[in-house]
Amino acid sequence: MTTLALAESRARQFFALTKPRVVSLIVFTAVIGMFLAMPGIPPAAPLFFATLGIALVAGAAAAINCLVEQNIDKLMRRTSWRPLPQGQLTSTQTLVFALGVGAAGVSILYALVNPLTAYLTFATFVGYAIVYTVLLKPATPQNIVIGGASGAMPPVLGWAAMTGAVPPEAMLLFLIIFVWTPPHFWALALYRREDYRNAQLPMLPVTHGVRYTQVMIVLYTVALVAVTLLPFSLRMSGWPYLVAALGLGGWFIGYAVRLYRHYSDALARAMFRYSIVYLAALFAALLVDHYASALY
Repeated sequence: MTTLALAESRARQFFALTKPRVVSLIVFTAVIGMFLAMPGIPPAAPLFFATLGIALVAGAAAAINCLVEQNIDKLMRRTSWRPLPQGQLTSTQTLVFALGVGAAGVSILYALVNPLTAYLTFATFVGYAIVYTVLLKPATPQNIVIGGASGAMPPVLGWAAMTGAVPPEAMLLFLIIFVWTPPHFWALALYRREDYRNAQLPMLPVTHGVRYTQVMIVLYTVALVAVTLLPFSLRMSGWPYLVAALGLGGWFIGYAVRLYRHYSDALARAMFRYSIVYLAALFAALLVDHYASALY
């Protein structure tokens, strides 16, 4: 293998540590928060540097997660391919990479966006990499509920990046993702429950069983759809968003009910995948409605 090929392979390994698919959704919701915070188009420079800084810190948090959970990842089919379980990277390399990328992200936010965004993003990093990964995940089946607070922060970070403030509208976006996280993750935990059992992680299907988890998914999904109506109720959005929220939410509830009545791993997998599409489409609908409101 040539030097260039080796460098490309190593770059792919470090990139894999950042969990790019997860980070892409984080960055997307953060960017939506930036656009919703402004009556027009956000200024290009803060938009670029805020997006870059948030992406870097999110990738660093994911790398720390991979570092802490490398022995668990070895036991799970879903994660055994990652660079650390495969021995492609060392713990030291991963730690240096994560700290360097995270420090770069926070520095960009502090110097080129605003201090509030830097502080909030760093707190989010600590919440995911330390509070959730180290303390909550191995300790309680409510780990994803409590730890979901860090995952719900991106639109708040985006809003703060543009305005230097965190108004109630930003916290409403936080609430949507916070309530979305349990049914999204528990659908995954259902069809991967043997992985979690083998890894001795107290995920809800392992500690309370499949049926209990199915009930909780239905309840949280109904609560989620109710929460997504708040932007319309509080006049943060208009009719285009309401129609989208009801349609997307109705389909999500349909998945939850079918999962309760006729469970299969394939259906749980389909619901998990839909939940990602759901959140992206919901936030896209908020964005479209934001600019369409100028026309009506």
